[in-house]
Amino acid sequence: MTFVTLWREEYDAGTMRPCDFILASMKSPTTLSDLLAAQRGTGGCLIDLDRPLAYGDLEDESRRVAHGLAALGVQHGDRVALWLPNVPAWLACFFACARLGAIALAVNTRFRSAELADIIDRAGVTVLVMWPGYRDIDFAGILASVDPAALSRLKTVVVYGEGPQEKALPVIQGRRIARYRDVAASPAMADDRAKAGDGCVIFTTSGTTRAPKFVLHSHAGIIRHAADIARSFGLDARDACSLLTVPLCGVFGFCLALATLHAGRTLAMLPAFDADAAASAIRRHRVTHMLAVADIVAQLLRAAPEERPFPALRMVVGARHGQAAPAERRGLHLVGVYGSSELQAMLSRQASDAAPEQRELGGGSMVAADAKVRARDAATGAILPDGAQGELEFLAPSRMIGYFGDPDATQRAFTDDGYFRSGDLGYTVPGGYVFVARMGDALRLSGFLVNPLEIEAVIDRHPAVAASQVVGVEGARGLQPVAFVIPSQRAPLDEADVVLYCRDRMAHYKVPARILTIDAFPVTPSANGNKIQKARLRELAQLRLRDS
Repeated sequence: MTFVTLWREEYDAGTMRPCDFILASMKSPTTLSDLLAAQRGTGGCLIDLDRPLAYGDLEDESRRVAHGLAALGVQHGDRVALWLPNVPAWLACFFACARLGAIALAVNTRFRSAELADIIDRAGVTVLVMWPGYRDIDFAGILASVDPAALSRLKTVVVYGEGPQEKALPVIQGRRIARYRDVAASPAMADDRAKAGDGCVIFTTSGTTRAPKFVLHSHAGIIRHAADIARSFGLDARDACSLLTVPLCGVFGFCLALATLHAGRTLAMLPAFDADAAASAIRRHRVTHMLAVADIVAQLLRAAPEERPFPALRMVVGARHGQAAPAERRGLHLVGVYGSSELQAMLSRQASDAAPEQRELGGGSMVAADAKVRARDAATGAILPDGAQGELEFLAPSRMIGYFGDPDATQRAFTDDGYFRSGDLGYTVPGGYVFVARMGDALRLSGFLVNPLEIEAVIDRHPAVAASQVVGVEGARGLQPVAFVIPSQRAPLDEADVVLYCRDRMAHYKVPARILTIDAFPVTPSANGNKIQKARLRELAQLRLRDS
């Protein structure tokens, strides 16, 4: 063991709990099994719909599940797909796979047969853990409709259930079916078959134009990043309690869960976001930290009409344009972040004491002290000075091992000196950086780089517009912005009126050449909400303009 004098002084002075001193004194964990074992006795726990589960009990369950999965034939390096919502069994299976040296494949519960077939087939999944009765969705039927050829390596389906659902065992394409409760009733596995550099989890990218890539992370990368997040976001404070409102199958929810666990603090989980349930959980458990994507903040505030409804909640991680200032007036402190599947979520954050307009920007300061960021000119390859926009590149301990099964894509993703090419447009500032847009989404209009969000923010304020998306379309005068809008019910939509509205409020080169109505934007499901398919919108714009 390595003892640090400062920790002992804090302990002797009574400012550190005994369990914290023990944890601080231990050698840093090198595998996820080490990490989970270190939480035994910390007092931290999972709270699943008000049902507490101590981390020591979670470790016991994961050891039993590991033994059960091994009995089903899972070996080092095998892929086990987790098709579950936010329940303790997700984490128990994840840590069980880690103990075996197997790789957990995080599967979005929104995926349907074509998506499921693709990832099970390409990842070579041998065991799938699923909840057939979750939210009355026919998951068993979805799996049964998958092309049998895509399931050639799938040997076993482990069925999770609660209450009466535990009794029902579906028949799925002749595959062996096992009950989760039986797997979890196995003897506990004592040994840890993993090493720090082994792959432990795969997240699927939410690509909108091609098949998702499989992002593989290691034990060491997950553990190190969890520690950095816990320290940077204050999840290690004595009274810290996190609420998980986004799925574990995406890096955002996963990273909050692992960081909270690393700190030995309490993690309250909802199977899926529900505003009333979230508001109740925040009050009941005195939640201090939570994540926000899409319109979670707006839904939460509508569910709690009080002027400042959540006095214990001191940080909401994640912000959209225009959210921070109005949320601040209701007592919610929003902090913008940046991350990706390849680099993990919450790679950086904005300062808590920054103005709301600054705090809602993507980017900020890196949470890892030894992480680096730079911007590169895509045309010349030159590294750019502060303030100049280019492709953001990152060197961080949280980065992926690579894209599983795709060495060519992995090689293209990194520079010769090891930086990850993000594909995101941004610029560096002293002590950090600012994310602007995806490189493919940014528009060069009249020689100026324009973030479509700038244009959308203006259009969305028009009373006849419920939502908008702006894409670039090549025309006789070069690239021009074209806006797709979903009409609101507040006023009739007139294209000329919306164009005039924009012309009065923004530079002429940003004004959309056309305003096209659409019932709904094409989307790709992802763990943190649907992602709008900009490429598909560009195709639609070209077709509609050609035919008009």
